[in-house]
Amino acid sequence: MTPTVLAIHVAKGRRLPTRSVASVVAEAGAGLVGDRYHGSKHRHVTIQSLPDLEAAAAELGRPIDPALTRRNLTISGGSIPTRPGSRVMIGDVELEVVRIAAPCRLLDDGLGPGAARALHARGGTVFRLLASGTIGVGDEVDLSPAEPPASD
Repeated sequence: MTPTVLAIHVAKGRRLPTRSVASVVAEAGAGLVGDRYHGSKHRHVTIQSLPDLEAAAAELGRPIDPALTRRNLTISGGSIPTRPGSRVMIGDVELEVVRIAAPCRLLDDGLGPGAARALHARGGTVFRLLASGTIGVGDEVDLSPAEPPASD
């Protein structure tokens, strides 16, 4: 089954709480409009998967609210690519992997002690936006990691 976008979260500032939205405008080379990282050079979108959150919750012994992980998109499943340069599509929006999104210790403040450890290797991936468009809850996610075009 094709993964879909389950939740979208944005925050206006680095330490401000995230808010859930039904859709968000993605600007190539800039990020998600209304998010704290809009305008940054590379950190445009973070994506996590529900199965990874469920595994971390089982290890932690309590549920994990996707909004508290501070990731932008939560998808229904699939293996999110982590190799820099790999590409995915969400609807008509193309994204490129920058790096793994390592969970920070601040998660222990919001989710409780041990959260950062439970989310280690389950914290999702950081992407840059290569195309503009709108990303909405329910959009299909193509995780087939397409490699970047060869350069001459």
